[in-house]
Order: sequence, then structure tokens, then C-alpha cells
Amino acid sequence: VQLQASGGGLVQAGGSLRLSCAASGFRFSAYAMGWFRQAPGKEREFVGAINWNEVTTNYADSLKGRFTISRDNAKNMVYLQMNSLKPEDTAVYYCAAGPWPVVKTIRFWGQGTLVTVSS
Repeated sequence: VQLQASGGGLVQAGGSLRLSCAASGFRFSAYAMGWFRQAPGKEREFVGAINWNEVTTNYADSLKGRFTISRDNAKNMVYLQMNSLKPEDTAVYYCAAGPWPVVKTIRFWGQGTLVTVSS
């Protein structure tokens, strides 16, 4: 099983980034997919998730309206579009697979990608 996140980097506050996560080794379309993040010195937190149907989504309340999750089951890909980025969004971002709503029950974790937002 592999979940490879990519697309992180350095961006100025107010900018946007799109993260991607490539999945392999399991039946991608059968799982909900989530994004989590861990800022320096803080615990990992839930960002959002999308169900297997490519439609139903769930977000952390503090991120609603700025972050959007999508997926493409034909490509085994899940995406996180991040807009209006703030310095406090700086973190390592991870994708994960699990049963809906993917908040606490995770089946597979991926490697993270670092997002740094400068002020």
C-alpha cells in the first residue's frame, strides 16, 4: 500500500497550493480519503475528507471555505486545494484512507508533504 502526497512547498500568505495524493496497492474506490496536517510542536489534526462517491465531503470547521477536497477514482488520486493560505497553515500534510468520515479511524497513512506559508 502506498499513499504518496506531493505538491507542498513555500508560498506567501494569501496564495494557493494544490496537494495531490497518489494511491496504490489497495482498492482506492472502496475507501473514503482524508487529509490531515501536523504543525511543528502540535498534534496531528483533521483537515477534511471525501467519501468514495467523489461527492460527499467533510471539513474541519476552521478550514471550511478555504480548503477543498476532490478525488478521481479512475486515477486513484485525491487532491487538496488550499486557498487564502495563512502562516498558521504551515504544516506537514498527510493523506489517509479509511472508513467514512475518516476523522479518527484510519486504515492507511501516507507520507507527508511540507507546506510552508510565509507572512
